[in-house]
Amino acid sequence: MRMEHTTCNGSSGLGLYSRPFIESFEETPMLVAVLTYMGYGILTIFGYLRDFLRDWKIERCHVAREREEQRDFVPLYQDFENFYTRNLYMRIRDSWNRPICSVPGAKVDLVERVSPDYNWTFDYTGKVVEGVINMGSYNYLGFAENTGYCADASAEVTMKYGVGVASTRQEMGNLDRHEEMEELVAKFLGVESAMAFGMGFATNSMNIPALTGKGCLILSDELNHASLVLGARLSGSTIRVFKHNNMQSLEKMLRDAIVHGQPRTHRPWKKILILVEGIYSMEGSIVRLPEVIALKKRYRAYLYLDEAHSIGALGPGGRGVVDYFGLDPRDVDVMMGTFTKSFGAAGGYIGGRKELLEYLRSHSHSAVYAASMSPPVVEQIIASMKCIMGEDGTTLGRDRVQQLAENTLYFRRRLTEMGFIIYGNNDSPVVPMMLYMPAKIGAFGREMLKRNIGVVVVGFPATPIIESRARFCISAAHTKDMLDTVTIPPCLAQNGYLFHTKDIKRAQLMFLMRHLRSVCLVNAAHATMLTTTILFSLCFLL
Repeated sequence: MRMEHTTCNGSSGLGLYSRPFIESFEETPMLVAVLTYMGYGILTIFGYLRDFLRDWKIERCHVAREREEQRDFVPLYQDFENFYTRNLYMRIRDSWNRPICSVPGAKVDLVERVSPDYNWTFDYTGKVVEGVINMGSYNYLGFAENTGYCADASAEVTMKYGVGVASTRQEMGNLDRHEEMEELVAKFLGVESAMAFGMGFATNSMNIPALTGKGCLILSDELNHASLVLGARLSGSTIRVFKHNNMQSLEKMLRDAIVHGQPRTHRPWKKILILVEGIYSMEGSIVRLPEVIALKKRYRAYLYLDEAHSIGALGPGGRGVVDYFGLDPRDVDVMMGTFTKSFGAAGGYIGGRKELLEYLRSHSHSAVYAASMSPPVVEQIIASMKCIMGEDGTTLGRDRVQQLAENTLYFRRRLTEMGFIIYGNNDSPVVPMMLYMPAKIGAFGREMLKRNIGVVVVGFPATPIIESRARFCISAAHTKDMLDTVTIPPCLAQNGYLFHTKDIKRAQLMFLMRHLRSVCLVNAAHATMLTTTILFSLCFLL
């Protein structure tokens, strides 16, 4: 297993960490990789066979086709994407987009559906699957609820302002609640000013082009979210991608950018912007922020930090990855985050210096053209954020932050003890569990749902082709009994053996060692022979 471990005295951390920094990423075993490629190969062969049957009308075709007079037109879409969708994705389409008819809290109610044509269409049976343990929603602090202080406050604002203002902030859509929310966000983050937007994805994709342009360089982590990637592309800047959370790779690119400058002309870059995330939602890893800040200061670059998943979920005060490492928020030039995960609302924000926010208010497409945020959504943000900060007169928010941290450590420890292969940082509430094989993606999700547990399963192209996984999202609303229900037989443990997602090497070695210990108590000669056998087994297993 490849482990990354950095402490305050570690050479890789340059003395920047005040606490152990541990992340686990086990490389895919060669045999598993080969079998996974073979699985995709077999699915591809059968896909071409089914396309042949569809062309000859032996199998019914559900795919939209070009009209005969447009056969010689250039396709509007990539042919491989269409092939992958109809022959691989459709086989397990029922594993995603399951409709719910309740609040997406710790438990949800699912609308039962069946497919008469192998997942091309779905029919609803009218039945409801009640009390499904929700391990898939980004409900980190448990604010996805329709009762309580936050819900009551939102309902009251709805009666006063309505559900929307149907205008931009520059025209008739600026309410006192919007200004109060932005002041509260700035106070929560510890920055001079903040600005809110109605959509988290657009917060990245529409603001990055306002910050950089032609002649600028963007250094982006290879696992950054699609919104960051799109924003970088729309900016027209030169984009270079560094290895995930690899500070040596980032520093090399920074050094090369300073030394060589722009291509052909070798003029200095107008601006160098580093794009990173707080928590990476597919890997469960946490950015090495102290090292990133040290590098950006050394090479005079700017830092754009996306805290969509880390805000509210990390740090003793729930203030994100900056709070988690005990750093100064002023060292981050652009602090971005969303309200959808930890706050049970919608939209996103950008925080930073006052000059930066004044510039974005007049140059950002999201600020100038987008509709203003819905008043009840704004009130949900205000109420939940005040709760986290303790300004509601209770310790409920602080208790939720603490409960999330405890649930995360408990669930990760349980999976590790059971021998499952999990990725990410020990403190990350995003817990990816490796499945590898394409056949396991749909099967695992279906089997867990049979046991009233809702999970998210992920495969290619959202992950590398040999790293399909199930992703658990921990919430402060989860009770210990719920987490135990997920991990005890006959649920996760049984599925682990059924789909061979456990660390087989580790399990085999532990069995051999226990057997050796029992033999040693009986016969020393037999113990010697068994020791030799174990040594050969180690060579084979490792």
